[in-house]
Amino acid sequence: MINRPSGRAHDEGRPVSIETAIARHAEGSALIRVGGTEVLCAASIEQRVPPFLRNKGQGWITAEYGMLPRSTHTRGNREAAKGKQSGRTQEIQRLIGRALRACVDLKALGECTITLDCDVINADGGTRCASITGAWVALALALKKIGKSSALTAQVAAISCGLTEAGAVLDLDYVEDSSAQADTNFVMTGDGGIVEIQGTAEEKPFCKEEFFTLFELAQKGIKELIVVQNKALQS
Repeated sequence: MINRPSGRAHDEGRPVSIETAIARHAEGSALIRVGGTEVLCAASIEQRVPPFLRNKGQGWITAEYGMLPRSTHTRGNREAAKGKQSGRTQEIQRLIGRALRACVDLKALGECTITLDCDVINADGGTRCASITGAWVALALALKKIGKSSALTAQVAAISCGLTEAGAVLDLDYVEDSSAQADTNFVMTGDGGIVEIQGTAEEKPFCKEEFFTLFELAQKGIKELIVVQNKALQS
């Protein structure tokens, strides 16, 4: 059997840590490290809602995502300098927003908007998953600060799984992700509920049995991430 480049077992995730209160001015913030990937997540609360929600008695949660120019092996241009966001950036920040709205009672939130800014400092695969996992902690801290923790209805985390030369594996780093035969991102709640699944076959379709193997790996990984999130909130 072929070993993973990192030497990890097929069901072994990368080391994960979450440090809170990093952005001193934000209502909630968390720096999440997943192996070589680092993302700073900050929650900001504004006493307003988008026009389509005015006078409807509910709040809104949205997200913005970005990668620092040297978060990757070669320098990437700032999207602000280009005057527009890439399709990838837009897709990821919409995913983050959807994931977080799925775990909050927007009526209980009241008429305010919480924006989660997720900035990738170092990228080594799984940046969208790390962003969701870290952003949930920042969101929980922000809601606690304004006395609305009861608006949280679920705990959400995300992790990637894939089919590689080493078989089905948990938590792909960049080396694995760049050559995977299938890459699947799982966004799930702490009690096993599915929020969103993104799966793509690169060379050939994968079968139902392979998908369920990835799903089982994801369940294990999510449980481990939930433990790290809870530890961060208690620190």
